[in-house]
Amino acid sequence: MTIYTIGFTQKSAEQFFGLIKSHGVELLLDVRLNNRSQLAGFSKGTDLEYFLNEICKTKYIHCEEFAPTKELLSNYQKKQISWEEYENLFNQILEKRGGYKRFLTRFADYNHVCLLCSEPTAEHCHRRLVAEKIKSTAPNDVEVVHI
Repeated sequence: MTIYTIGFTQKSAEQFFGLIKSHGVELLLDVRLNNRSQLAGFSKGTDLEYFLNEICKTKYIHCEEFAPTKELLSNYQKKQISWEEYENLFNQILEKRGGYKRFLTRFADYNHVCLLCSEPTAEHCHRRLVAEKIKSTAPNDVEVVHI
């Protein structure tokens, strides 16, 4: 399975949907805590689901189990904790929830899955951490690509 990660910030709709389509993404998992974001008009949950299906023939699921808690996100955004602290705490949340361990079984019908968040790059985004956790369950069966 290839797990792509993408952020919609700093991308036009044309760029965003072009990347999804050109990489053959079959399933997009929205891992944002709030999928009603105003950051980009095309990124609101119901609109995004419609556009993905119409433009890319891609299925959409909002997966809050892979999102940070409101408190953790707020503490990081307010600079009350560093990225390193955020990363450590978020990984603890992923361990506690355990969903990443069932990811490959749950989404076994898909070869190209994409994790979506708002950050323009994956470096300081929880979607990268989710992808890394999933890859850790089957390193030889998962490729992670940030687009």
